[in-house]
Amino acid sequence: MGRFKSFEEINSWQKARIFNKRIYEITESPKFNKDVELNRQIKRASISISSNIAEGFERNTDKEFIYFLYVAKASAAEVRSQLYLALDLEYITISEFQELIELVTEISKLLSGFIKYLSPKP
Repeated sequence: MGRFKSFEEINSWQKARIFNKRIYEITESPKFNKDVELNRQIKRASISISSNIAEGFERNTDKEFIYFLYVAKASAAEVRSQLYLALDLEYITISEFQELIELVTEISKLLSGFIKYLSPKP
């Protein structure tokens, strides 16, 4: 964690925050809003990304932080899967889908790099 003084400085958290806002904006469409369960679930999974980065950072050990980064990465995968369903059900456009997939994939890659950086070297 060394060089960061707060989780707000972490690039993947910053991007997850932007991603959360986009998820909230897109799920407010009338079509998406009718599917209460998917709407809630995709929002929860999205929020889980940034929340787990923050929570892991505050644990103050690399081992615990790595665990929470893996949870955040799993939540990113969950959102990706839900975006496919939203596209298939025509709740989002192909353009919105591509934008969101690109954002969440970037976050996932950043998390992978961070996990690798924090992991003990053999």
